Amino acid sequence: MTRIVSMAAIAAALSTPAFAGNLEEPVVESVPAPVTVVQTGTDWTGAYIGGQIGQLDADTSNGLSGDDVSYGIHAGYNYDFGQFVLGGELDYDATDTDLGGATVDSVARAKVKAGYDFGPVLAYVTGGVAQVDTSVGDETGEFYGIGMAYRVNDQWTVGGEILEHDFDDLGGSGISADATTVSLRASYRF
Repeated sequence: MTRIVSMAAIAAALSTPAFAGNLEEPVVESVPAPVTVVQTGTDWTGAYIGGQIGQLDADTSNGLSGDDVSYGIHAGYNYDFGQFVLGGELDYDATDTDLGGATVDSVARAKVKAGYDFGPVLAYVTGGVAQVDTSVGDETGEFYGIGMAYRVNDQWTVGGEILEHDFDDLGGSGISADATTVSLRASYRF
């Protein structure tokens, strides 16, 4: 009988909450929150080629002026440093702008571009050296401007530029000229 009483005492002691474990609080594992990736920019690094169409408006120091359609090609390379983009470009525009006694035949440019990456949009400033070919002669000058490019997909971008040119002495004639170009552009990236 003492054996039965001893076993009953042991069973009663083991069934107390101290030996039963913490049965009142269930074990809950926390689930990590999903990770949201926010894309703050688009990679603009790479080479591109394309074409442009626009308007060239020229004014000379002797009072002549004119405007006409311009069209051309461009090729360049951009490097994306995060949200800052730096690049270089060569472009060529043909035109037949009549200045009333002289014509502007073409403008070639070597550009440096610096811009900010807004994801699919790149806004930039540009400047460099331009050479104008006129019926009076050639002249090298400088230009500056602003532009914007929109990334349609991984290969294609569309955009626009406004450039201001300054030429001091057209073909040694002593006549200076200012020209403004506004163009729409399309480029293929590879």
